[in-house]
Amino acid sequence: MKQQGPASPHWTSMARPSRSCLLLLSALGIFALDCFTKGQNSTLIFTKENTTRNCSCPADIRDCDYSLANLICSCKTVLPFAMEPTSYHSHLTIWFTDTSALGRLLNFTLVRDLKLSLCSSNILPTEYLAVCGLKRLRVSTEAKHSSPEQSLLIHGGGDKGWQNCMFISFLDMALFNRDLSLRSYSVENISSIASDFPDFSYFKTFPVPSHGSYIVTVIY
Repeated sequence: MKQQGPASPHWTSMARPSRSCLLLLSALGIFALDCFTKGQNSTLIFTKENTTRNCSCPADIRDCDYSLANLICSCKTVLPFAMEPTSYHSHLTIWFTDTSALGRLLNFTLVRDLKLSLCSSNILPTEYLAVCGLKRLRVSTEAKHSSPEQSLLIHGGGDKGWQNCMFISFLDMALFNRDLSLRSYSVENISSIASDFPDFSYFKTFPVPSHGSYIVTVIY
């Protein structure tokens, strides 16, 4: 029986990548994994039994599943009045049971992609929540209604202007009292919110950045 000879040098060099190639592939793999992990993380904030938790989650968590959030997210407890104003450029989800904490968390805060989930059957008052730079809103009332999650896209001209409070969205929190069907209208060239929208006059106490004009979207 004829024995097979050794593999040719050309085949051997193809089967064994150089050490530098292996290091390059390993580095690229680590970089890709790191980018994927960072890209998947989103912020979740919820209040449970007078405790506010700020979490970084690798994926969306089932609405109002506090145990699962504490299990798979990286969470820390914060004092509601100690939370500093910040900006959220990625996904932000807030589970809430009433409107008292939402104003402290969100009023005139820059949030590009926001999801609000009502985790109780409470009747919410007609109060307005002001959010800056909002591009997409999702709302869920699974704990109160069986209607599916609703989503609303707020279109604008690129990223310019969305980085500040030139674009303001006012959310009527009473929308959570009904089967969801999100509606909105926008008004451009608003020079004074207090005079053009007298129903929002109580926002005069908030430090709103000064602009020549605003674009206001009312969501109800």
